[in-house]
Amino acid sequence: MKLFKQHGFNPRTDLGQNFLIDLNILEFVIKNAELNRKDVVLEVGAGTGGMTTFLALKAAEVVSFEIDSNMYGFASHAVQGFDNVALIHSDALKSKNHLSPQLVDLVNERLTDGRRLKLVANLPYSIATPLVSNIVATELDWSRMVITIQWELGQRMAARPRRSNYGALSVWLQSQCHVKILRKVPPTVFWPRPKVDSAIVRLIPAPEKRAKIRDRAFLLDFVRRLFHQRRKLLRGMIVGMYRKQLAKDDVDDVLAEVKIKEGARAEELAVPVLVELANKIHERIESK
Repeated sequence: MKLFKQHGFNPRTDLGQNFLIDLNILEFVIKNAELNRKDVVLEVGAGTGGMTTFLALKAAEVVSFEIDSNMYGFASHAVQGFDNVALIHSDALKSKNHLSPQLVDLVNERLTDGRRLKLVANLPYSIATPLVSNIVATELDWSRMVITIQWELGQRMAARPRRSNYGALSVWLQSQCHVKILRKVPPTVFWPRPKVDSAIVRLIPAPEKRAKIRDRAFLLDFVRRLFHQRRKLLRGMIVGMYRKQLAKDDVDDVLAEVKIKEGARAEELAVPVLVELANKIHERIESK
């Protein structure tokens, strides 16, 4: 707060700037990241560089992105004594559906000699969903994410069928990762204080789950479209989605193969069932 006052800056609400100021929570995040000298850490939202310096002490290298010019200046000063930090003044995303090519290149350059990528960050809310989703969608060799995000988003990531927050994001992440909410944290651990609680969430890749997906791009498109109108009956949704590629009889055959009952809705189906359904539909379309 003194630093901001000294420079006449205010946190930017449009960038979701809420800075983690509780050292106990910061240490909890670092501990659960399980960092060592074989890790390359990606941080998005360096802020004043407080977490960046903690990461640099534990990891082989840190690639940290900060889009705000004022924060970039603060963070640059904080990490000037570390030769294993690449601080980038840029957006981590090229678009909503794509990571920045610069991010991908910088990370890949460092993933040598058996090094592993980990995302460890206090993520701004506006970037959290596309960043995590896009990292999972890439071929980047990541081994863990430990992130601080809004509580509601953490619940969506870990949601189970028949819950109101179970949706495309839940299915996409859980089809390829083990997702766990490690801790709920109150607004008091941030400055300025957000209006909602936050969550510390851990994601670990699940290669055995990912191997069951026939085409990941197709699955992502499938679940996004399917949950766009989550309350509609599953059969009608799929018939409408693929009316140019599949006849109604094809859809009925696929639903029967997957043993989905008449009247089912997407929000009722477990992740493995939705993956199998997407696989069968993709296979049927390709056979046409």
